[in-house]
Amino acid sequence: MKQSAGLVMYRFKEGRLELFLVHPGGPFWARKDEGAWSIPKGEYLPGEDPLEAARREFTEETGLVAQGEFLELAEIRQPGGKRVKAWAFAGDCDPSALSSNTFSLEWPPRSGRTVQFPEVDRAGWFEPGAARVKILKGQVPLIDELCLLIHH
Repeated sequence: MKQSAGLVMYRFKEGRLELFLVHPGGPFWARKDEGAWSIPKGEYLPGEDPLEAARREFTEETGLVAQGEFLELAEIRQPGGKRVKAWAFAGDCDPSALSSNTFSLEWPPRSGRTVQFPEVDRAGWFEPGAARVKILKGQVPLIDELCLLIHH
């Protein structure tokens, strides 16, 4: 069973809660928007500290260092079976300053050409209602729990 760990960064702007989400890079996700976004996250190995893995993945996917107090959220199971452990923390950033690591993929398929794609091609701040529409369906419970925990 694959396990991922991730972070939900949130902020209050003009008194309104906003959540930071990322959009996966690469050709498969290029034209997908609603239901395609995610929290910054990645797989971790058995025995690896999930919070440390979540912080590492956050940095790899955004170029930012997650700091502050981390609020543990309940583990979720995505429709494909992957388990996701997540933490929330207060922070702020400019999504246009995103700097993601890359992955290699043969593109177009069977072309023999290997192309580099960013793991994350864009990011943004969304109020909870918009975030629920943008995020992968299996991650919606993370938004719901965060809203309950910070009474918003």
